Amino acid sequence: MKPRLTLWIIVVLTLVAFWINFPAIPQVPSQFKVFGKNVNLLGIFPVKLGLDLQGGTQLTLQTKMDKIDPKDRDTALESARQVIEKRVNLYGVSESIVQSSKLGDQRRILVELPGVKDSSQAANLVGKTAQLEFKELPQGSEEEASKSGKPLGIFFKSTGLTGADLTKAGVTFSSSGKSSGPQVSIEFTSEGGTKFAEITKRNVGKPIAIFLDDVLVSAPNVQQEIIGGSAVITGQFTSQEAKDLSIQLNAGALPVPIEIIQQRTIGATLGNVSIQKSLIAGMIGLLTVMIYMICYYGLYGVLADVALIIYTLLVLTIFRTGLFILPPVTLTLAGIAGFILSIGMAVDANILTFERMKEERRAGKTGRSGLEAGFNRSWTSIRDSNVSSLITATILYIFGTSVVRGFALTLAIGVLVSMFSALVVTRTLLRMLPRFRK
Repeated sequence: MKPRLTLWIIVVLTLVAFWINFPAIPQVPSQFKVFGKNVNLLGIFPVKLGLDLQGGTQLTLQTKMDKIDPKDRDTALESARQVIEKRVNLYGVSESIVQSSKLGDQRRILVELPGVKDSSQAANLVGKTAQLEFKELPQGSEEEASKSGKPLGIFFKSTGLTGADLTKAGVTFSSSGKSSGPQVSIEFTSEGGTKFAEITKRNVGKPIAIFLDDVLVSAPNVQQEIIGGSAVITGQFTSQEAKDLSIQLNAGALPVPIEIIQQRTIGATLGNVSIQKSLIAGMIGLLTVMIYMICYYGLYGVLADVALIIYTLLVLTIFRTGLFILPPVTLTLAGIAGFILSIGMAVDANILTFERMKEERRAGKTGRSGLEAGFNRSWTSIRDSNVSSLITATILYIFGTSVVRGFALTLAIGVLVSMFSALVVTRTLLRMLPRFRK
């Protein structure tokens, strides 16, 4: 690709990154007229902060192991922890902490949810069992109910089709008649689909009741045999209730009963003061590196500093947006530390290249040939050092806790972007200098 075209691509990426990271300033209007409508264009990609920086909800759960064999209790505890962690992830909470603990015969699970202020909603989502079951009416139940005056609901009998037969659940919306509004669509396993087809076949014209935690949710009449392994749970759901139900069904039922013994909304443990100090530390680190590069490498250092600024904007853009593919990065204090560490590493490749260019110049190579030889011969060192850092970050991410994983993730992002910054941005800026055009 031609250097001038690459330069324009870098300029466009930098401008987009600057817009994404530009904060909403109270004194500056952030809404602009676009096709006659007010559109908010500033501060629309806020940084997501972890529990230590923004507060959230903390739950302490007590497991009830009375009916579990003592030798299976540790396994049941870990299974419960995994189910709750899966629910939390489906809930959309990043950098959450779900930990299990044992104290004598007591086994507890600690859940920390950053940014979740409604502790009761979090408690319902995390601790609820969500046992789903399909039931049918035996022959003659309707006549018996009408004669006895008892409610029809008590006559429903289990079909053997439960939430264990599901593969996934999701939220859909209907606008037809009485069932308009949010619904929960469900898909069965192949075995569950076969069961469902048989149940609907023998209950054409009759209701099939859907019970959630032994509470009747819906009892639609079967119009015809349903083949294909899918169904819809209707009811008087709000959008949030339908979402929570789908999360609980997707995560599965808890293997042991859970009792919430403590729930509280907590404030930031570090707060704005720590955020400001971290930002000051980052700025000092950035300026120190930039001044050093200018003093030692002169014009080359200036171009490396420009690439470093572009690097910082691009990394923050990934943190805020996840490149619109992955969820945005939730920053904890450990994550900020990983980012600040990567600032120093971002110029490492530039230093290797500049030193290699000096060697090429002493060997008699000047102009474009010296520049390209410097970059090409420094590539193996740059590659090996960055791959080593990525391997370390990967190990920390796989085996670490949520806080350590946050550090590893921000470090890995910084390493990857630093390679782009050094090998593409700095190289392109150097190619535009008159001394390197020939």
